[in-house]
Amino acid sequence: MSASNAPGISRRRVLGLAGAAAAATGLTACGSGAPESDSEQGGGKSGTFTAYWNPGHNYEAYQKVIKEFENDHDVTVRLQMYQWEELETRLLADLQAGRAPDVLEEPGGWAQRYALSGDALSLQKYLDEDGKAMGFPDDWQSAAVKHNTHSGEVYGIQLHMTCQLLVYNKEMFADAGVQPPTTWEEVVDVAKELTHDGVYGLQLNQDQAYGWPWMLQNGVLEYDNRTKKVMQPQDAAIEALQFQADLVHRHKVSPVPVPSKDYSAPQKAFSAERAAMIVTGPWDLPVIGQSSPDLEFGIAQMPTGRRQATLLAGTSLFIPKKAPRPDLSWDFIKRMTTLETELAATKETGMLMPRRSWSGNPEVKRDADIAAFAQGLTYAEDAHPQTYLSGKGTELDQAWKTLYQSVLMTGKAVPTAYREYTDAARKLITD
Repeated sequence: MSASNAPGISRRRVLGLAGAAAAATGLTACGSGAPESDSEQGGGKSGTFTAYWNPGHNYEAYQKVIKEFENDHDVTVRLQMYQWEELETRLLADLQAGRAPDVLEEPGGWAQRYALSGDALSLQKYLDEDGKAMGFPDDWQSAAVKHNTHSGEVYGIQLHMTCQLLVYNKEMFADAGVQPPTTWEEVVDVAKELTHDGVYGLQLNQDQAYGWPWMLQNGVLEYDNRTKKVMQPQDAAIEALQFQADLVHRHKVSPVPVPSKDYSAPQKAFSAERAAMIVTGPWDLPVIGQSSPDLEFGIAQMPTGRRQATLLAGTSLFIPKKAPRPDLSWDFIKRMTTLETELAATKETGMLMPRRSWSGNPEVKRDADIAAFAQGLTYAEDAHPQTYLSGKGTELDQAWKTLYQSVLMTGKAVPTAYREYTDAARKLITD
């Protein structure tokens, strides 16, 4: 396993913390001051500031900020921990009851969706006053700003930002005398060289989210709110789907994905040295390092289709419109998203961040793994920039899942699968 010399942010440090982070994600409704009664939930108790949070992100760096926030405002921060599905269930129940937390962390897209429904507070007046001092929007990756904007106003601030890149087995590449591919054509050629003796050159993921980097590289838009059409341009969408299907069924450089609720099959194959390349994010690096500590892997930028692109992921903070003290909530967001806090959280956990100044920081640049993903953030894109406007985001994602898995798993003809998808999507949108 290769390791960086960067103090504090090394791969060794990330691996050491992975177990604790993984354990934390199994917790729900716990942490700093979980609610004891309904009267204490929703941020309404005097002297209590309520934040809904993901249990995997309860970092020491954030606890330091929370303590300073508590001292400065004479409040007690109640950090209520929920997995994402449970967090949204909790939030919807709160809104139905006419209450809301002071602030919450969300996994992406919620700020826009709740802005559309009128349940998120516009942050524009705060940004008009404080944006320049905090470096917003110029110091944030542009995709992170767009990702939280609705009707020209900002409703959320990106907290974490990550992406998917190409992870490859260095020894296999050296033995084959090949370099990481930079184009789709090279992906095929390199994968063919690496496919032999029970090893696949590349292993695609059965999870439909992992199909998006290739679609984005062809400039595909999931939903166009002006035309009400999906997966456009059509020729670009079909080409990107065909490319992925051909890797499995024509070139046979990737195994047929197996239906599962688990997205870890490519990582497991890579760790077992049964796949030479996978497309994944930094979340898989600790697992690879723990399961295969002697495996030398590298991280390459995503290949280029019609353009270079990859999938944006990460979390944001937003304030519900019914939050009792929005000014206090805004101060909390400002503190949580400073460059100092970002660097501290990265040093502690290896988490990637949305500020451009974070990407350019010398300590970040010294770590080869983090620096590679930091570069990927510069061309990461939201796969669903207008989909929330349809009001059918969940349903359209299920339709995309059916399309993606049908061409990869069953080998259905791409034009046929695409036509079935667009017919189903059209019915969803017009209903």
